[in-house]
Amino acid sequence: MPVEGTWNLSISTPIGKIKAVVELREQDGALTGVARGADEEVPLRDVALDGDRLTWKQAVTKPMRLNLAFDVTVDGDILKGTSKAGRLPSSKVTGERQTAPEHQA
Repeated sequence: MPVEGTWNLSISTPIGKIKAVVELREQDGALTGVARGADEEVPLRDVALDGDRLTWKQAVTKPMRLNLAFDVTVDGDILKGTSKAGRLPSSKVTGERQTAPEHQA
């Protein structure tokens, strides 16, 4: 199942819900992407899809400087999983696909 497209994420953290938008694209056979939220845009690193399991890493500076590791399961236009920041407890992540890949539109 393709995962490319724009995803609206909600991350339940100890300091409240954080909204983010993740754009995933396939480029030269590899998944790439960016995340937008809290007035910043950051590249995704180590994006990998194994069956319906999608993982990636990203750094953020707002609300504080953190390195995040995402591990989610994609089911059609819905994703669910966790985001982990270092030693902090995992945060629940949910998301909905906002737009399908451009080549299918």
